[in-house]
Amino acid sequence: MTRLRLSLRLLHLALVIAFGTLLAAVVSLCERVVRHDLMSLRQRLTRWFLARLGGALPFRVRIEGELPTQPMLWVANHVSWTDIPLLGALQPMSFLSKAEVRAWPLAGWLAHKGGTLFIRRGAGDSGQIGQQLTQHLQRGRHLLIFPEGTTTDGLALRTFHGRLLSSAIDSGVAIQPVAIRYLRDGQPCSVAPFIGDDDMISHLLRLLSSSASEVEIRLLQPIPSDTRSRNELARHSQASIAAALQPESSQEQAAA
Repeated sequence: MTRLRLSLRLLHLALVIAFGTLLAAVVSLCERVVRHDLMSLRQRLTRWFLARLGGALPFRVRIEGELPTQPMLWVANHVSWTDIPLLGALQPMSFLSKAEVRAWPLAGWLAHKGGTLFIRRGAGDSGQIGQQLTQHLQRGRHLLIFPEGTTTDGLALRTFHGRLLSSAIDSGVAIQPVAIRYLRDGQPCSVAPFIGDDDMISHLLRLLSSSASEVEIRLLQPIPSDTRSRNELARHSQASIAAALQPESSQEQAAA
């Protein structure tokens, strides 16, 4: 039964990726013909593709909160590569990712064609990336970053880095904090996190071989950026997400 489930899920995923590759190639060809960046179209098509990609993964997703009607800088905790299709399906948006992802076979190319911006850690290019983020937001486009800079097991947050949040201040947009949590039988899921020395193929096979888990996505209260420094924005958004990730019993005790 497990082998059959894995085979069917792999087939479903392969079909989705194949169609997404074809779609990205067509859009790339169109951009060459018209000699114009079709970012808005790419974002809309990427959202459509990521929704199908997320649907091919063994998750039951529950969303709380309201989607923002104005462009915002989304900040989220980071547990796995699966965060991207699940969050990217909510609205047309672009992502900021580590440069290593660009080199991933096929996935890196698809991410690039979908409008992902890449940053090399420790390379001193955060200033240039910050300008790109600001321009992106000023053009009325949603953008999502993971301020922890890496994935975690989902049990605790790392420090949020504030330097890239300057783009929200410079472009005059609010911060949209998002908390994502993977659960299995009401407890933190040990299969979903993509951490340590894990490789993409091994993690994917392990994920597709497992039974479906629950994913909670909480869209939290937006944080205005006009009266706060980038470090204050980082601390505020981290505290907001940390509170949302607490077990339900802890949240009830805190409220009381």
